Amino acid sequence: MALPVILDVDTGVDDACALILATLHPDLDLRAVTCVGGNAPLPDVVRNTLTVLEACGASAVPVGAGASHPLLERPVDARHVHGDDGMADLGWPAPRGAVDPRHAVDLLRETIDVAAAEGTPVTLVPLAPMTNIALLARMYPESFARIGRIVFMGGGAMVSNATASAEFNVFHDPEATAIVLDASVDHDVSVTMYGLDVFYGPQITLADADELAALDDRGPGALGAGLMRFMSKRLTSDSATIGDAGAVALLIDPGAVRTERLPVRVELSGTWTRGRTIVDTRDWSGDMKHDPHGLAHAQHVEVALEIDGPRVARLWVDTIKGAH
Repeated sequence: MALPVILDVDTGVDDACALILATLHPDLDLRAVTCVGGNAPLPDVVRNTLTVLEACGASAVPVGAGASHPLLERPVDARHVHGDDGMADLGWPAPRGAVDPRHAVDLLRETIDVAAAEGTPVTLVPLAPMTNIALLARMYPESFARIGRIVFMGGGAMVSNATASAEFNVFHDPEATAIVLDASVDHDVSVTMYGLDVFYGPQITLADADELAALDDRGPGALGAGLMRFMSKRLTSDSATIGDAGAVALLIDPGAVRTERLPVRVELSGTWTRGRTIVDTRDWSGDMKHDPHGLAHAQHVEVALEIDGPRVARLWVDTIKGAH
């Protein structure tokens, strides 16, 4: 049976790569996609998400619009990375599909509840600031508790990008990430953190992009190729990462990623470190005599530390090819 999943996105070049994999791979059953402001403003995120699903023949998947702003922070975007439209400025026509009338939080709740009632709890894959997920945890804790597993792209044990300390998704709404991690402990929901330590590992070459471009004119091949060519050009490189798609690939091929269960905190008040994921890698065979903080509340996070990048990249390319 295909694994039921929900993606929460701020589409985004790498979110688009993740959506392509989630819609096309036969081991996954994409039940819904929820959108949040992040890489681009919310209207752009919704349009980009509908565009990707349409290109992949998955227009029937419901798309819900959610939070446009973080819980406390002022919104920022990453269009300097992802293009003016948030998704590589490919000039694709406007999607024909429409957004679901339900707010993203209600779409999350209803989809999670249906899957739980069927006996196949959904795996939730947040690839964006976790504002929608934090709102779900606060508004519908009983539904949050029915999530089978959370695999989120965010943070890093040793790597950052938005600031010297923080990764963009967590930096954009650190309170949301902290709420979700705490709620996962309260409701015994398993969490995996796919952060920047492994994010850049899966690289798609321009030669791979050329092969994908030859598959179709307006389908997942052309879209995937356009995304990779854009990022390669922006980075003046002959390859580009599929980024968030690695978190989806982890569900399909868990052996490609090495994780370690570690305590994780989110820094909410540091002058230089707000938004940092504090991953506690200490050997706890000793005592905690000198630590006034104790162990993190979120003690059960599987943190991704190593990845077989070529293996994951090949999975992504082969999945697109296999859909033709």
